[in-house]
Amino acid sequence: MVLSLYDLFVAVALECQVMSETPEDLLEMTAPAPPTGTAPPRVPEPPGREAEPRKPAPRPAEASTHTDKWGLPLAVVVVGMFMSVLDTSIVNVAIPTMQGQFGASPDQISWVATAYTLCLGIVVPTSAWLGERLGLRRLYLISLLGFSFFSALCGTADSLNMMIVYRILQAIPGGVIPVTCLTILYKLVPPRKLGVAMGMYGLGIVFAPGVGPALGGYLVEYVNWRLIFYINVPVGILGAIAAMFVLPKFAGAKGRKFDLPGFLCIATAAFSLLLAVSEGQQWGWTGYRVLILLAVSVNTFALFAVIELSVAQPLLDIRALRHWPFVNSLLLIAVMSTGMFAVLYYVPLFLQSGQGITPMNTGLVVLPQAAAMALIMPFAGQIYDRIGARWPAMIGVLISLIGSYLMIKVSADTTRTEMVVWTVIRAAGLALAFMPIMTVGLAALPASIINSGSAISQIAQRVSNALGVAALGALSTVQQAQLYADRSSLLTSSGPGVLPQVQDMQQQGQAGLLPLWQQLQTQVMAQSYSNIFLVTTVGSLIALVLTFFLKGGRPAAGQEREMVEI
Repeated sequence: MVLSLYDLFVAVALECQVMSETPEDLLEMTAPAPPTGTAPPRVPEPPGREAEPRKPAPRPAEASTHTDKWGLPLAVVVVGMFMSVLDTSIVNVAIPTMQGQFGASPDQISWVATAYTLCLGIVVPTSAWLGERLGLRRLYLISLLGFSFFSALCGTADSLNMMIVYRILQAIPGGVIPVTCLTILYKLVPPRKLGVAMGMYGLGIVFAPGVGPALGGYLVEYVNWRLIFYINVPVGILGAIAAMFVLPKFAGAKGRKFDLPGFLCIATAAFSLLLAVSEGQQWGWTGYRVLILLAVSVNTFALFAVIELSVAQPLLDIRALRHWPFVNSLLLIAVMSTGMFAVLYYVPLFLQSGQGITPMNTGLVVLPQAAAMALIMPFAGQIYDRIGARWPAMIGVLISLIGSYLMIKVSADTTRTEMVVWTVIRAAGLALAFMPIMTVGLAALPASIINSGSAISQIAQRVSNALGVAALGALSTVQQAQLYADRSSLLTSSGPGVLPQVQDMQQQGQAGLLPLWQQLQTQVMAQSYSNIFLVTTVGSLIALVLTFFLKGGRPAAGQEREMVEI
C-alpha cells in the first residue's frame, strides 16, 4: 500500500507537469544556454537614481531548477505531507477503541486529540524560522523521520498518559511538515506552474482527511488500532530516503536570530485560544476558565503584533497581512475549511451514533468525496494556470454551496446513497476552488516573506478548524437540549392526551420505551445537524461574495526563484 501510494503521487506529478507545458515553456526548455561565464548586458540606471548594490550571482551549481525537474521532488514532498495530515483524521476513528483499551472516561480520552492540536498551535509559528536556520531540505528530513519515530512510540503506548505524551511529541514534527512543504513548493516551482503544483499539494490537504476515516475504520475493525500509528513508519522512512536523493537545497538566512518574545506571545495566544475552544463545551462557554483563556489569547495576539512590527527580525512577518489578496484568501480558506472539517466530523458521527453504522461502513460513505477531490484538484490547478483564480473559485464555491444546501435535508431516514451524493457535490466544489484561492493569495506575496505567509496560512487553517468545529458543536448541543425539551412536552404518560402507542410501550416497562427513545434521539440529532449544515451553507454564501474580490486573468509568468545551497 505504501509503494502504491508513492507511485500514485509520482504518476500524478509527472502527468500534471507534462499537461501543464505550454509552447513557450517548451521553447524555453530547448533554447540553448548562454556561454559559461558570459554576463548579461547591463541596463543603465534611469537619470536621477543611484545604482543599488548588486548581490553576488549564485554559483552555477546553485542556479534555478529547470522546469522539467520539479515534478518528482514535489511528489516526494506531498507524500510526506499527506502522511502528517492523514494522522489528524485517522486517529479520531480509533478514539472509542483506545478509550476501552485504557479504561478512560470520554473527557480523558479526548486529550489524545486535544493535546495534539494544542502542540500544533505552538509549533507552526516556528516553522518559518526553522526553515531558514536549518534549511528547508534538512528540516523536512528531520521532521519526516521524527514524525515516523514518534508515531511508532504512539503505537507502543500502554497507558493514556503515555499516549498523550507521545502525541505531543508527534505534533512537533507534524506541525512543521505542512508549512515546510508549502514553502518548498513556492521555492521549487516556477510561478507559471504554481496552479498545477498546488493541485498536487491539495491532495494532502483535503484528500488525506477524507481517506482517514475509511482507512482507520478498516484497521480498527479488522486489524488492530495500533496500526494507525505504525503505518506512518515505512511511509516516513521511504519518503526520507527519496527526499535525500531528489530534493535540492534552498537559500536561507542562517544569521537570523530567534524572536523569543514574539514566539512566547504567539504560542501563548494560540495555546489559550485552542484550549478554550476545545474545552468550551465541557467547561461552559461563559465559565471563568474559558473567558480568562479568551482574554489572554486576545491580549497576547495584540502584543505579538506590536512586537513583530517593532523588531528587526520578526518570527513571522505579519506585514504579509497588508496584501489584500492574501488576506482575502485567508478568509476564504478559513470559511471553506471550517465547512469541510465540519462535514468530515459530523457526518461520520451521525452515521455511527444516529444510524448505528459500523466505523468501516462509515468510512466507505465518506470515501467517495475524497476520491472526487483527488480527481478534480489537479485539473483545478491547470485551470488556474490558464485563466486565474476568480472563475474556478466562484464556480467551485457555488457548487459547494449547492451541496451544503442539499445536506440541510438530512433526517433519520436519510440513506447512504443520498449522503454520498450530497457530500460528493460539496467536495467537488471545494476541490475546484480551494487550491486556486490559496495559490492566488500566496502568489501575491513577495518572495522574501513566503515562509511567513505559509506559516500564517497554516495557523489560520488550524485555528479556524478548531473554532468552527467547537462553535458548531456548541450549537448542536444547545439545539439538541431544546429539541428534547420541546418533544418531551408533547408526550404525556397519563391523562386523556396520552397516545395509544405510548400506553402500549409503558405496559412493557423500560424495554418497551427504548425504541421510542432511540427514534427520538436520531430525530433530534438529525435536526440539530441539519442546522449545522445550514450554518455551513451561509458560510458558503459569504465565501461566494468574497470570490468576487479575487484577481482574475491568467497569472503573470514571473521569474523563477533562486535556490542556493546552505
